[in-house]
Amino acid sequence: MHIHILGICGTFMGGLAALAREAGHTVTGCDTGVYPPMSDQLRALGIELVEGYGADQLAFNPDVFVVGNVVSRARDASGKAKYPLMEAILEAGLPYTSGPQWLSGHVLHHPTHHATGPRHVLAVAGTHGKTTTTAMLAWILECAGLQPGFLVGGVPLNFGVSARLGEGNTFVIEADEYDTAFFDKRSKFVHYRPRTAILNNLEFDHADIFDDLAAIERQFHHLVRTVPGSGRIVVNAQEESLARVLSQGCWSERVLFGGPAAEGFSAQGEPAAFDVLKDGQKVARVEWAISGVHNQLNALAAIAAAEHVSVAPALAAEALASFQNVRRRMEIVGVARRAEGGDITVYDDFAHHPTAIHTTVDGLRRQLNAAGKQGDRILAIFEPRSNTMKLGTMTAQLPWSLEQADLAFCHAGGLDWDAGAALAPMGARAQVADNIDQLLTQVQVAVRPGDHLLCMSNGGFGGVHTRLLEALRAA
Repeated sequence: MHIHILGICGTFMGGLAALAREAGHTVTGCDTGVYPPMSDQLRALGIELVEGYGADQLAFNPDVFVVGNVVSRARDASGKAKYPLMEAILEAGLPYTSGPQWLSGHVLHHPTHHATGPRHVLAVAGTHGKTTTTAMLAWILECAGLQPGFLVGGVPLNFGVSARLGEGNTFVIEADEYDTAFFDKRSKFVHYRPRTAILNNLEFDHADIFDDLAAIERQFHHLVRTVPGSGRIVVNAQEESLARVLSQGCWSERVLFGGPAAEGFSAQGEPAAFDVLKDGQKVARVEWAISGVHNQLNALAAIAAAEHVSVAPALAAEALASFQNVRRRMEIVGVARRAEGGDITVYDDFAHHPTAIHTTVDGLRRQLNAAGKQGDRILAIFEPRSNTMKLGTMTAQLPWSLEQADLAFCHAGGLDWDAGAALAPMGARAQVADNIDQLLTQVQVAVRPGDHLLCMSNGGFGGVHTRLLEALRAA
């Protein structure tokens, strides 16, 4: 089969492209404004990429067009279609489908020569931590010898790729609540039909498609409805929103994590080294190089899910000791050495929701404190790039999200709301820039030896990480 993917460089669609290529399909695709790591991964697979959405791509003549949710029927002020290729597909009556629908039919629930029976799908849902937890779970199953397939919304450092078919009967997938396509407004995860589902956490996000938290809770319950009676739903016990989801009905085994030690999976100890308890009894111990309470919770969820496919918690904990995290999750891009000491470290992180920003900054602060570097400064450099943040829905939470940072620098180009006013409660600790060049200048004026520059965005951020390193090293 030849598929042509519209929006191929998104994390999900790029992973789908890799899976289709590995399965022997011919894959081509198009996108705009591509950036690493996905563009690099696709080119390495020999997948032909086209810049833009020109109607001339009908000449590829694929068996089906796979449409990413970036594509819409939008038109500019003059009435010109933003995605002329999609308009041409509709006019010609050519076959098209969504990414989640194609994945479900051709990978998740499609027999392969590797699998000896129906695949056991393990889906990881939640507002935060989906990518990291999916990578943890895939690595646990890999270390247990299950040779899982997986699709992760990032690049797990243990694997080096975001997706693979796998040789075994399990498939681990990051289950996103964002909508499927312009013609299918259900959440992506309703297509996956998992036997094991992790509900990691749930708060309001995606203000561009959901009116309120209740609307997202409804979609999460749609996912719960698809899990069979013999399945397992792994639920964060700390989340009232998830309790409301399950109160609407649950027909599968429910396993809690992160709550009181007497029920489900809980942790005892610091995030870097902790005992894993099940129903109050110690079953494993995790000692690893990953920081943050949020990652401790992610680990508990992954351990509970892995147990459902017969991986003992002790074996899962042993696997986590060698877990290397995911690219763009507190990833050190480089260090600007200083002859007089006080090297400057530049990090890249995917955080964009205020809660994720707060968790990331707080995690770095804890990491520095644990290393005896309480005096080191954190410079938070971020852009409100997600659709939710662009709408200005959560501006009031920004000062709170940055409370552990010594200084904050916001790239506000293209926003319809006043970033300066939103950050005003931070006083002189916050600066706003209209473009990347201005942002770089602000940071270079403020930086000192020993600082930690934490760059946060769910996009390419204008290559700010590399440009900062180059400027700092030149200085």
